[in-house]
Amino acid sequence: MEKHNIIIYLLIAIVVTNLIRIVPMALINGPIKNRFVRSFLYYVPYVTLAVMTFPDMILATPTPLPGAMALLAGVVAAWYGLGLFPVAAICCGIVYVMS
Repeated sequence: MEKHNIIIYLLIAIVVTNLIRIVPMALINGPIKNRFVRSFLYYVPYVTLAVMTFPDMILATPTPLPGAMALLAGVVAAWYGLGLFPVAAICCGIVYVMS
């Protein structure tokens, strides 16, 4: 690939990334009062993180079973109020023992 093309691709990526961030700020004046939109925007970071990490939780191990079991154990541990570090330690321990 030519150096010229890479620079063009980088410039296009910069423009698109900045448009995604600047256009909403330019169109929305003042605080958002709609409850649906506020709740939607509140959960966007959590959903994005889950979508990016979920497949790798199961597929990072040689077979999907240890990853699936660790995911299930992590959900149960978090449901019972354990913090981030204990949940991560439990999940890592399950994957280590099962692999």
